[in-house]
Amino acid sequence: MSLSKRIIKDSFTIRQALATLDEVGVLNNVLFIVNADFHLISTLTDGDIRRALLKDLDVNSKAILAGNKNFKYIVKGNNEKELINKYKSEKIRFIPFIEENGKLIKIIDLYEFNGLLPLSVVIMAGGKGQRLLPLTKETPKPMLKIGNKPIIEHNIDRLIKYGIDEFFLSVNYLKNVITDYFKNGESKNVSIKYLIEDKPLGTIGSISLIESFKNDYVLLMNSDLLTNIDFEDFFNEFVNSKSDMAVAAVPYYVDIPYAVLETNIDNEVLSLKEKPRYIYYSNAGIYLFKKELINLIPKDEFFNATDLMEKVIAEGRKLINFPILNYWLDIGKMPDYLKAQEDIKHLQL
Repeated sequence: MSLSKRIIKDSFTIRQALATLDEVGVLNNVLFIVNADFHLISTLTDGDIRRALLKDLDVNSKAILAGNKNFKYIVKGNNEKELINKYKSEKIRFIPFIEENGKLIKIIDLYEFNGLLPLSVVIMAGGKGQRLLPLTKETPKPMLKIGNKPIIEHNIDRLIKYGIDEFFLSVNYLKNVITDYFKNGESKNVSIKYLIEDKPLGTIGSISLIESFKNDYVLLMNSDLLTNIDFEDFFNEFVNSKSDMAVAAVPYYVDIPYAVLETNIDNEVLSLKEKPRYIYYSNAGIYLFKKELINLIPKDEFFNATDLMEKVIAEGRKLINFPILNYWLDIGKMPDYLKAQEDIKHLQL
């Protein structure tokens, strides 16, 4: 159920509030009362209503008269992480997230929450998935189910747990299957907009179709990934390193089964390493960058994320690598798809 159903107007009567409480369920049944400008005025529970009725209010009285104005909340930009952890420790489930002026931004479910990241997300979901035929003949690869829901939905739901509520899905092949499923995102209490690729624009070119983002940072990822990467760690590392762009990477280990000789140009042996292991990092298809970098992406032209990385390097900007130490799987071929079906049984996404 959308958390927006817990928001009621200050014109509601107690009778109307009771009907809403009945709709949202008996557990954690708190409502949030807002005025015409969507400023949060008070919260309301069935306990508040019982106490009000005992004080001679009736069901036709305004619900706001029974509300609690001494409620807990989080103000955008003010100790967000500390307050989230505090309220979680107090076993509070629903908490309002507001602007400095008191305007309600959204309701947060702390039971399903890992952080509050100021990110706009672009998910690339336009590929044909030819290596997964015949599964992708009538179903686009992002919509193939892993466990009980599509690959792309696993990613969207996990990002929502980090407080992200602005999504752009870049679609092309069988796009109606995706747009009909997610619609505008209201069912998930987020905004979902679509970038329609009339021609192939590469792995990042479709971003040039977006007129504006509400956040200063953008996360771009492929839709066919199954991963439990910690997006908060990824974001914190990116910000703390004062980088312009970050790419998540998967460690790839190469074990040499023999002793390796290190020599100089005269073929003198300088050292000996017995069966060494070398680590290389491969692009994981997940990127973070400052919104301003969009100016480096040509309009309506084929352009890959790796092209942007090369531009960032060429211009002397800072690009960092973030190793994924958690689970990551690129579902590109049938063995990957079958592996994902087994792995999802044990993953905590």
